[in-house]
Amino acid sequence: MREFIYDLATDKYKGLTPGLFKIFLSLFSLIYNLVVRGLIFFYQLNPYHLNCKVISVGNITLGGTGKTSLVEFIARYLKKEGHKVAILSRGYKKQSTEYTAMGDEPCMLQSNLKDVPVLVDPDRIRSSNLAIRNYGADTVVLDDGFQQWKIDKDLEIVTIDSSNPFGNQHLLPRGILREPLSSLKRADIFVLTKTNLNPDIQDIKDFLNSINPHALIIDSIHHPLGFYRLDKRDELSGTEALRGETVTLICGIGDPYSFENLMMSLGINIGLSFIFSDHHPYSKKDLENIARETRKKNIDIIVTTEKDAARLTQLSGYNLQQKIFVLRIELKITKNEQEFHNRLLQLYTS
Repeated sequence: MREFIYDLATDKYKGLTPGLFKIFLSLFSLIYNLVVRGLIFFYQLNPYHLNCKVISVGNITLGGTGKTSLVEFIARYLKKEGHKVAILSRGYKKQSTEYTAMGDEPCMLQSNLKDVPVLVDPDRIRSSNLAIRNYGADTVVLDDGFQQWKIDKDLEIVTIDSSNPFGNQHLLPRGILREPLSSLKRADIFVLTKTNLNPDIQDIKDFLNSINPHALIIDSIHHPLGFYRLDKRDELSGTEALRGETVTLICGIGDPYSFENLMMSLGINIGLSFIFSDHHPYSKKDLENIARETRKKNIDIIVTTEKDAARLTQLSGYNLQQKIFVLRIELKITKNEQEFHNRLLQLYTS
């Protein structure tokens, strides 16, 4: 049902019957709009002030916009500049198993940023106070923080997927907007992600400037660093390691098709592709099916994302004849990087 509603919200279904469903969803969008506007107004009357710098990284839509990669970029940069940074996450769809007691995105962040604490708690105020008290944090970065209306923020950053910036511009559940587009007035910085997938992003910039002319706009891409074996995380091979190979893809992220496009851009042939819902909790049955279908195609290599790897780790003991490789990526700013660094450092001079 969840996937059916999402497909309606993204206008994948056409015709009379889907049209009737869309009218029905539009009524709920009107209610959702009123509720969200009311909550924003109420919480911002008296926001909670933390005893540290607060950087929020979030988005206004459902789906993968690259915000977690940006969180990692910011934490790594500020750590290098001598600041004590902690990352706060709500831990979306935490699993009961030990491997993801903190959720897939926080698990990925903690693996990549071993010297930066990652705290998982739906109550960001509680976790921020814990970060200050236990880790001496002078800065907290809120992963998926745009809808944290009750917290006073020093910097509000919104990531926008250049390949699908606002969907059909309807609010949930008729569209993929989590807030009205007018909420973008709160942003200090817009980070356009995956700009390499959209040859003409000027229209997006013009639209953002019309809503919020004072915000800094950054261009970025997801830059592949290389591959590592699921069972050998510290052994990173170059991006050319699998060039010319035919592989099976496993993908359960917000934007699976950008992963497929990235793989093909590296000269890798996709023999099979298994696409699951975002944050999908993999089971032994899933892997058995993937292994069986992969063997039928005489494919020896499976490739997945770092987010998926965090969830697959629970089943790493399951014996696959095929090798599982993980693509490591980083966010790379292609325009206004120095301006972005300056905005971050200005927080500590005011």
